[in-house]
Amino acid sequence: MSETLIEGPLNAVHTELGAAFAPFGGWSMPVKYAGTVGEHTAVREAVGIFDVSHLGKATVAGPGAKDFVNRVLSADLGKIHPGKAQYTLCTNESGGVIDDLIVYYVSDDELFLVPNAANTAAVVAHLVARAPEGITVTDQHRDYAVLAVQGPKSAEVLQAVGLPTDMEYMAYEDAVLSGPAGVPVRVCRTGYTGEHGYELIPAWGDAETVFRSLLPEITARGGQPAGLGARDTLRTEMGYPLHGHELTVDITPVQARAGWAVGWKKPEFVGREALLAEKEAGPARRLWGLRATGKGVLRADLTVLSADGAPIGTTTSGTFSPTLKTGIALALIDSAAGVEKGTVVSVDVRGRAIECEVVLPPFVEANTK
Repeated sequence: MSETLIEGPLNAVHTELGAAFAPFGGWSMPVKYAGTVGEHTAVREAVGIFDVSHLGKATVAGPGAKDFVNRVLSADLGKIHPGKAQYTLCTNESGGVIDDLIVYYVSDDELFLVPNAANTAAVVAHLVARAPEGITVTDQHRDYAVLAVQGPKSAEVLQAVGLPTDMEYMAYEDAVLSGPAGVPVRVCRTGYTGEHGYELIPAWGDAETVFRSLLPEITARGGQPAGLGARDTLRTEMGYPLHGHELTVDITPVQARAGWAVGWKKPEFVGREALLAEKEAGPARRLWGLRATGKGVLRADLTVLSADGAPIGTTTSGTFSPTLKTGIALALIDSAAGVEKGTVVSVDVRGRAIECEVVLPPFVEANTK
C-alpha cells in the first residue's frame, strides 16, 4: 500500500511553479524546480527561498517552562535570553539523538520548538512524559509554516517587504509583513545553508501570502525558489547534520562532532551521564568529511576503506558538490583507524574504489554572520 503523504500549505503554489515532488519525512516535498545545481548556486551567489513547512512546531508553556526544557534537552538555555534561538538536541538516556531542533526562547514560561518533521511526535512525547504539573506541551505542527530565505541578498529581500534584518545570528523578532494584509511573521537569523539568511514563521494559512510577497523580490535579485535537493547539497557542503544520517538514536553527539550543542557543565539533562562517559573515554567512531579526488558521486551507506583496503567506516551522507565540482561525503570512521586531515581513503561505490581525502567539515567557508 502506498504511503499517504501530508501536503504543506504551499503545494499548489509549488505545482504552479513546476516543482518536482518526492516524499520526505511523511510529507510531499518540492525537490527541485528548474534544477538543483542552479538553485544551489542561486543561494550561494544571490538568494533562494525554501518551503520547509514540514518542520515540526511545538510550544512548551507554564511556570518554569524554560527550566524544565533545560533539564531535558542538551544545550544550556542559561546562555541565551528571550529573543534568541538555540540549536539543541533531544537525547535519550544512552546519549542517542531522538532529534535535533531549534528552541525559540520567548519567556521563562514559554518556549517554541522547531524539530524535524518525522520526529515531532517523538519529541513532544519525550517532553510530555517528563513534564511536571503546570507545564503543557502542545504539538502545533500544522498551525505554522516555515519559509527559509537564504543567500547574500536575503536581507535585501526582507527589507523590501518591511521585515527586520538587523539582528544577531540566532536572534529573532516578531514582525508584520508590509502591505494591506498585515500578516504577522516571526523572523529569525537562522538557516541550514551556510549563507546569511532568515527563517520566517507565519501562520499556516498565511504562508501563501508571505511566499508570494517574497518571490518577486527574490527573482528580481537573481534568485529563485529552491527545493529539497539544493537544501541537501548546501547543508552537506557545510557538514551540517541531517537527523537519520549523521544523528540518530545510535549516533551520539560525541560521535557526530556535535558536542558544541551540549551543555557539558549543566547539572542535568537526559543522557548526560552516558555522554560524559563517552566523551571522557573517547568515541569508538567519529564523523569526518570525505572529498573525492577520483571521479564518482558519493552517496550514503557506502563502505569506507583504508589504504590497504580494510573497511573502516560508513558514509552517512553523500552528494556532488556544485561549489567544488566534485563528490563529497560525511562518514563515521572507526577511531582505531587513526585517520586525520589529509589521510587518503577510498569509498566502495558498487565495487569501484573512489579515492578520497579526509577533511574536517565544512567543505566550503560559511557566510552566516
